Amino acid sequence: MNDLLRNLKISINESIYLKDPESSDLGKRIVEHGILLINELGFDNFTFKKLGEHIQSNESSIYRYFENKHKFLIYLTNWYWGWKEYQLAFATINIKDPKHKLNQAIEILTREVEEDQSFNHINEVALNKIVINEYSKSYLTKEVDDENKEGYFLIYKRLSNRLKEMIADVNEGYPYPSSLASTILAGSLHQHFLKDHFTSLTDCGAKTSPSQYFIHLTSNLLNS
Repeated sequence: MNDLLRNLKISINESIYLKDPESSDLGKRIVEHGILLINELGFDNFTFKKLGEHIQSNESSIYRYFENKHKFLIYLTNWYWGWKEYQLAFATINIKDPKHKLNQAIEILTREVEEDQSFNHINEVALNKIVINEYSKSYLTKEVDDENKEGYFLIYKRLSNRLKEMIADVNEGYPYPSSLASTILAGSLHQHFLKDHFTSLTDCGAKTSPSQYFIHLTSNLLNS
């Protein structure tokens, strides 16, 4: 799998960027250090000017790749969900038992992230923290409906649909597979946030992971 992943390219909607950052060393540096800087400063305090200073390049050079930092955040979160989708596909492709397949999928989508050496310019751990803390800012905007029509959130929706189909395979009579799938994806980010910041609001922590919680929740719902 590692050899295959080294040759993979996460395909992202071309309308999100002006120039594909994967097409040049500068583009990859923008992505690499943009992730690190957003993780350090937070998205609200992040600017292309600061990123330009950080990589010792003109601010204008970053604007040749991305129209604004909102599009940059959408690009990064799309890359993250695309990476998760590849992990999910590889890890479940040969699993025949529907319950085992669903549990494995939930584990992959909700677990603590470790750095993947297959993508040298992406720090997946830092990117995961950005997704946990900042993902909602990519869609809680006045432009969300137009951006949705443009396909900006297609990877996330496709991933949720994959999970929905696995839920239906376990219990085809369960009436809310789409709602459960999207709850697992969004809820896992929320539980990771709570365990790091508002520990009194979650049972997840040192003894119980978000993966354990969502596998338990799903198993009980689908077996009832």
